[in-house]
Amino acid sequence: MNVSLTDDLSAFVAEQLADGYNNQSEVVRDGLRLLRARNHKLRNLRSAIDAGDADIEGSRTKPLTQDLLRDIAERGRALAEARKSPKT
Repeated sequence: MNVSLTDDLSAFVAEQLADGYNNQSEVVRDGLRLLRARNHKLRNLRSAIDAGDADIEGSRTKPLTQDLLRDIAERGRALAEARKSPKT
């Protein structure tokens, strides 16, 4: 496989070689792994957004009120306190 790079990307690869990569292939493989991980995260995020949209359309949500915010905060504080307490 041959890959053509712009001058700035070629310079970046050269910088990576100076910073410890052994060869150009390692730099490209690492970049592709990062791109794959980013795409995976993006797919998961889009899926979560779709699920949220479906919940909204299906009326499976609650309006965000001051009472709901207080309830969420109280539950969060209770969970934090429970985590601080030593297990017996």
